[in-house]
Amino acid sequence: MFEFFKKKIHVPADFSGVSIDMHSHLLPGIDDGSPDSSTSMELINGLTDLGFSRFVTTPHIMWDLYQNTPEIIGGALKQLKTEAGKDVKPILKFAAEYFLDDHLEKLLDSDTPLLTIKDNLLLFEFSFVAMPFDYKELIFKIQMKGYKPVLAHPERYVYLNNKREVYDELKSAGCLFQVNILSLANYYGKHSNDIARYLIEKSYIDLVGTDLHHHRHLDALRNAGSVMPIINQLLDSGKLLNPGL
Repeated sequence: MFEFFKKKIHVPADFSGVSIDMHSHLLPGIDDGSPDSSTSMELINGLTDLGFSRFVTTPHIMWDLYQNTPEIIGGALKQLKTEAGKDVKPILKFAAEYFLDDHLEKLLDSDTPLLTIKDNLLLFEFSFVAMPFDYKELIFKIQMKGYKPVLAHPERYVYLNNKREVYDELKSAGCLFQVNILSLANYYGKHSNDIARYLIEKSYIDLVGTDLHHHRHLDALRNAGSVMPIINQLLDSGKLLNPGL
């Protein structure tokens, strides 16, 4: 099973089957993604050439670094559409990638409406250094507020490589998992690729995204044709939610 992990397959990258990229950093100047509208359009056009037809772009809300609000994020999208004019062809919607921290807990406690990918799907991330000690309580609070938690790039938390039972616990608790396409192409290194393979073998992947920040990511996606058998198998399983977003 999954023999395509063991050999290189040289095929063109074509993500038209995925259709919707639900994790990216395409809005200008509000996080560590695109710095300006011109760059945003270059990235959007590049992703469109790779087959994506719609985008739910998800800037960081990470209060120590990126104090984004719905107003700031919506303003960045308005700026992009104003500056790009008719060049903005694909459908862009904004959500957010919430860092699992005290600020998110305050938003939940105050019943502040959160930015979702679609309906109640809430994208969140852990620290790349360590999981918060109270992550179970915070995820439960997300659910109690009516949201469906979607863990961004679970394969990139390499500190879980030797604690894979955590993925089982999160799945059992009702979390969805979103894997970065470039992890499948070994862009982030062996540990992330190994975990991504594990998640596929467990049938744990619900969504895929580019997590695109810059041209280096775009160039890597252009050269990621080797992941197409994996993507196609995920699509054929009927479990991948992207096309229905």
